[in-house]
Amino acid sequence: MQEKLTFAIVGTGSRGVLCFGELLKKRSDCTIKALCDRNAIRAKIAAGKLGSPAIYTDLELLLKEAKPDAVIITTPDASHEECAVKALKHKVNILIDKPLATTVKGCRNIIREAEKSGKVAMMGFNLRHAPLLMKLKEIVETGVLGRIFLVENREFYSNGRTYMARWNGRKSSSGGLWIHKGSHDFDVFNWLFGFPKPCKVAAFAGMNVFIPDGFPFPLEKDIRPGPCCSECHYAENGLCKDAYPHTEEEWSGEARKLDGYVKDSCIYLSDRSVHDNGFAIVEYENGVRACHMECFVTGMSDRFYTVVGTLGQASLSLAGCTLTVLKRWSNEKIVYEIPEPRGGHAGADPGLLESFIRAIRGTEPNTATFDQGMLSTAIGEAAELSRAENRVVFLKELLDPGEAPQKGDSAAIKRYFNATVGE
Repeated sequence: MQEKLTFAIVGTGSRGVLCFGELLKKRSDCTIKALCDRNAIRAKIAAGKLGSPAIYTDLELLLKEAKPDAVIITTPDASHEECAVKALKHKVNILIDKPLATTVKGCRNIIREAEKSGKVAMMGFNLRHAPLLMKLKEIVETGVLGRIFLVENREFYSNGRTYMARWNGRKSSSGGLWIHKGSHDFDVFNWLFGFPKPCKVAAFAGMNVFIPDGFPFPLEKDIRPGPCCSECHYAENGLCKDAYPHTEEEWSGEARKLDGYVKDSCIYLSDRSVHDNGFAIVEYENGVRACHMECFVTGMSDRFYTVVGTLGQASLSLAGCTLTVLKRWSNEKIVYEIPEPRGGHAGADPGLLESFIRAIRGTEPNTATFDQGMLSTAIGEAAELSRAENRVVFLKELLDPGEAPQKGDSAAIKRYFNATVGE
């Protein structure tokens, strides 16, 4: 029998507990040895759900005492860099839920430390493991569609209830939704087409609906909305159709008092530095153009992809579990219906964890590298910059191929961006 791998999960929110925690708990070849969260009450509640692993509020102490084989980081995006660098200095295998970091500079810092560690350093790009997107990649690679030149992704996320109500809606925590949310989709573009070099990005986005004067119901005299659904007069009385109160003990009571964090803050009073809708267009060196749309004002959740090539096009609905290929001249139509998969993100989450474990055990290579993580962050950062400055942003502004590479930068990055290799 193989020896059990020991894991530590850093960040005990929904992603850390309900995704990776629950998946690990069901495995016989792994054990959750420790949890880390700055909120000790929240960590204790999470531990009760995951088999009572050790609890820490200090990551450095966890790494010194628990000595896990692997660390999974699911903290808010702005803290990925700090947590990853600490873990890698202790030479443990590491999985970072997307994005790698909120800036290219932060990504580079993580990559340099990962190279020194010599351990498996994997990105949490779970959509690569969605059966329908894996089928689409197979179709693209076999040449059925010919030479690809255009791709579109439209993402609809139901009512913005979670993204605007949580830390995700604050740019200071997430880097902005082009990075936090878009990094998924920009990576899918890169991955589908073999990582062509992105050249420029233009983005148009705004907060059109979730604004202080956008309440879809009349406000009563002298009764203010919010500050969160669980305390709001309009939510309590069924007047707000967007209400999504969180009263679970890990998001209320003593846990909330400890750090002040709420998971159901009013989405109409949220940080308007992020967007509730927008388009980001990426042009690649090989001529491929990709457009990614995000819309958080809708009653549905789905991702729709369209890929167009010289011989045909493919369209899919991730939630609908269907993929259709239409040939260019014959109008021949091929429809693939993938059985509804088990697991979060269209069946992708279990595949991501399995891939990480196999990479640790050496039975398969790491195919979701930090270099690739930096690439999707760079596109997202360029999109945020484009929106803020109302201009086209060239990727070289962020990746700077003319600069002599810093000591410790990966050879892969140097080759990929044609940097001049110095002594």
